[in-house]
Amino acid sequence: MRMRWFLSNPIRTLPNSNKKRSISFRTFRSRSSSRIQIPMAAIHNLSEIGLAKRFWIKFNRESICALFTPFVISLASGNLKTDSFRHYIAQDVHFLRSFAKAYELAQECADDDDDKLGLSQLRKEVLEELKLHDSLVKEWGLDLAKEHGISSATVKYTDFLLATASGKIEGLKSSGKLATPFEKTKIAAYTLGALSPCMRLYAFLGEKIKELPHSNESTHPYSKWIDNYSSDGFQASALQTEDLLDKLSISLTGEELDVIEKLYYQAMKLEIDFFTAQPLFQPTIVPLTKGHNPEEDHLMIFSDFDLTCTVVDSSAILAEIAIVTAPKSDNQPEDQTARMLSSDLRNTWGLLSKQYTEEYEQCIESIMPTDILENFDYKGLSTALEQLSKFENSANNRVIESRVLKGINIEDIKRAGERLILQDGCTDFFKKVLKNENLNSNVHVLSYCWCGDLIRSAFSTADLNEMDVHANEFCYEGSVSTGDIVKKVESPIDKVQGFRNILKSCNNDKKKLSIYIGDSVGDLLCLLEADVGIVVGSSSSLRRIGTQFGVSFVPLFSGLVKKQKEHNEGSSYNWKGLSGILYTVSSWAEVHAFILGC
Repeated sequence: MRMRWFLSNPIRTLPNSNKKRSISFRTFRSRSSSRIQIPMAAIHNLSEIGLAKRFWIKFNRESICALFTPFVISLASGNLKTDSFRHYIAQDVHFLRSFAKAYELAQECADDDDDKLGLSQLRKEVLEELKLHDSLVKEWGLDLAKEHGISSATVKYTDFLLATASGKIEGLKSSGKLATPFEKTKIAAYTLGALSPCMRLYAFLGEKIKELPHSNESTHPYSKWIDNYSSDGFQASALQTEDLLDKLSISLTGEELDVIEKLYYQAMKLEIDFFTAQPLFQPTIVPLTKGHNPEEDHLMIFSDFDLTCTVVDSSAILAEIAIVTAPKSDNQPEDQTARMLSSDLRNTWGLLSKQYTEEYEQCIESIMPTDILENFDYKGLSTALEQLSKFENSANNRVIESRVLKGINIEDIKRAGERLILQDGCTDFFKKVLKNENLNSNVHVLSYCWCGDLIRSAFSTADLNEMDVHANEFCYEGSVSTGDIVKKVESPIDKVQGFRNILKSCNNDKKKLSIYIGDSVGDLLCLLEADVGIVVGSSSSLRRIGTQFGVSFVPLFSGLVKKQKEHNEGSSYNWKGLSGILYTVSSWAEVHAFILGC
């Protein structure tokens, strides 16, 4: 149990709730219905930022896809074959020429002198970038005209960009016939809508690669490329393009802004296609399922539920259901299960939560070794977490004995599950895994959640009934909970034992690859025993305990680049558990891009 106390009013009652046993929930929209992949607190401020920034946030998944492409991972590692980079440079020259032409056409459409000057400056900077490419070409003695024709992925983007800059935009009324100065200004805005995602994406890739430990080494073969796109000058150019887009979009209608959004998204998709189309002359470690053979391989994915898949901890939801549906006075109908009053129930929950939080922190402190261990000590960590398991068992017993979970209707639980907010990209990832006929795979959810029905309802709305849920279960009399819990998974030791049992029960002769995705101390042993352990979010207690026992937490992108750098043709790059290394991510987009690709 992780008794993270419930948020303010996650569930509210309908009028006349005393007459009918039903409750109305706040709008628990699945975040998978939105493309935004940022902390919820930040979403409230989206209306206060510029159009370009809003689009960049909204289509964050696409930027992650580009970052995790085999080409970018190999380039960042420094072991991208020269022939691949030469081909890329040859194609990028076509890109840059179309960029220069697009800026020129946008400048002609702009009616403000400052805008014209800004667009002219941006065009000059593209021409300078072309000079960098020319210097690289000369270093290798490469004849682009003879050795590399333009690829179809490049043609698709350049044609799209130049068509946009010429006013030939799909779905736009009077496309190509915008003659007045005001209408021409719209074309300048549309053009910047197609240009700015590319500028921001390259600035993003340059920054991310520059942050890597080895990227500043003079021996890195692609240091010029990295230095250029991570430079202050290029970052300023990307920002200037976005500022111009914001300025030129101020007077546009909602329909016209929708056009820009579609252009922005299309440009991002074409950029991903461009990176994906680059030929590679070497083995790469991404995506993880590349080369998966369903006749020989078995992909086994395990995931925690609370705050790994959800935005709100399930104990918060169950607590609020209990409080909302509890009687408000002692005048309870004789034919209903006797229950604690709503006010008493809220007080009892508060006391249980306070006691849990205080004792949890004390338990964490008591199991921490005095000094950080230099070497990974799984045995010591496992022994320490046995103490946490005893604490979790006692906490669950207190909840059962208090009877606070008594009297909850299973239909209310199912409705809550159906409206539960899930992390953006979570269900999309599971769908892609389970619905892919080319993957021999299973997905198992291992959770401390008190009520497996809540989990199953949450995933059923996304048509994910194939997922195997391993959690605790409510006991019912008819359709109403008795307050008892069938305890199956309530501690780190229970979780890892369940993990082992599932692997053991899968006794086919196929090669297994296990992946565990979690966010808390309770997931730590499973994360470490899996072939690949992925930590979602930034739990301080998880990192504190792990670090003390010698566990290394490595950002996933950085870890993949390092692994790619160490991997040479013919060498093995098998993923094995108990390495003491866990990979950290901030979103499910990274999980998706790493395991499945884009």
